[in-house]
Amino acid sequence: MKKIEEYVRSIPDFPEPGIIFRDVTSILQDADGLALAIDLMQEKLRGVEFDLVVGPESRGFIFGVPIAYNLHKPFIPIRKKGKLPCETASVKYELEYGTAELEIHRDALKPGQKVVIIDDLMATGGTNEAIVKLIESLGGEVVKTVFLMELAGLNGRDKLKGYDVESVISYPGK
Repeated sequence: MKKIEEYVRSIPDFPEPGIIFRDVTSILQDADGLALAIDLMQEKLRGVEFDLVVGPESRGFIFGVPIAYNLHKPFIPIRKKGKLPCETASVKYELEYGTAELEIHRDALKPGQKVVIIDDLMATGGTNEAIVKLIESLGGEVVKTVFLMELAGLNGRDKLKGYDVESVISYPGK
């Protein structure tokens, strides 16, 4: 059996010179790679008590839904602004070049519920930090965040100090 790292396609000099792009689609395109990614992320939740899984659009959906299904937990989507039909709570956050806004249905979680966040990649940690704020604004408690990949050289964990953060694969660079 191959290691999960062997399923990741690394593309040098994309999107700019000096950057190595870690392509998650190469994992998704292989049934064994996808199954292994889900299994390894789910293992990071062993022994964690939680009520629901939250995942951001779109790759958080890809990995979060099967984990929620396997563990018989609800899945709550975090979407880009304007994509959810009911009353929402939102949070704006900074991107490298501008801002973005994420939303969750106001009735998606109840105060005191324990939440796990699942996503494909942690880079600078800004998106996950915004998701944590959104969950906490509704009274939820983030008990763990699991990423498939982490670009450790971008120091995303600095924005998530005090939270239980794990990644399956950690790359030292950007």
